[in-house]
Amino acid sequence: MRLFAMIVAMVLAVLPVRAEERVTLGWGRLFTNDAFGDGSDRWRTGGYTLSRVRGASWSGSLPDRVGDILEFRFRGEIIAPENLIAAVPGDRRYAGTLAFGLHTHFMLGQAETSIGGDLVVLGPQTGLGKFQRAAHDLLGIAEPQVLNNQIGNRIAPTVTGEMGRSFRVGGTVTLRPFVEAQAGVESLVRAGGDIVVGGAWDDALMLRDVTTGQRYAGIRSLARGVSFTFGADIARVFASDYLPGGGAAELSDERMRARAGVEWQGERAGVFYGLTYLGPEFEGQPEGQLTGSLRVNFDF
Repeated sequence: MRLFAMIVAMVLAVLPVRAEERVTLGWGRLFTNDAFGDGSDRWRTGGYTLSRVRGASWSGSLPDRVGDILEFRFRGEIIAPENLIAAVPGDRRYAGTLAFGLHTHFMLGQAETSIGGDLVVLGPQTGLGKFQRAAHDLLGIAEPQVLNNQIGNRIAPTVTGEMGRSFRVGGTVTLRPFVEAQAGVESLVRAGGDIVVGGAWDDALMLRDVTTGQRYAGIRSLARGVSFTFGADIARVFASDYLPGGGAAELSDERMRARAGVEWQGERAGVFYGLTYLGPEFEGQPEGQLTGSLRVNFDF
């Protein structure tokens, strides 16, 4: 909690004095569900991220000063065992998660940098188990029967930082290696990269989804057209509140992701669809999973 408070205090301390001049520069959203992937309703089964980006202006590139660009982030996610009716021995427990965060994006030398903190709320107190049960009932799907063995209530302050650098390797091809560190609800270090082919994200502020690693626009580009994105990363994981020690499912100390997506951006509408392979996260997990991400934008 102290580390989280220090990060938030640091961000607030460097905010421009005339904060009243801040405006909303953009909204980022991404809906992720394995119904768009392998359709199996298991493990990292679904989530939604909403980001509101505030600042005085956006020139198409990150500012040098911490706090000039702020992202207010809300995220919800459901994590489940493979079988929602009767979990098999050794499988992971059900977990509902809500997160509320503040992040800032800036240039540190030549590195595109983000740092921020989230208060991550876990357990039945989130109401996500009841929400999924009601949704299944509405859709005529068997209701989850594993909610009595879900991760308990707690609040986990979490700090995350990322540094990356973009390189133009062709007229419309951008390569961006990155490193990331996180401490809190999950503690890990990660390294990877993304490739973008096309110009639909030129001059956009790109944000990264926590679960899949897919990037989504927090401030949209004025460019029009189609972009394709490909990425992968690997993480060393030290601890996870979703897979606590002493539980039936033992945390794996390595985790990998691979992803691809396509963005179409028109004059008044845009669509993104991506697929992500998530490697096993705990010992004994028989295989990885394929999950899909979707964003649809309309300007009226």
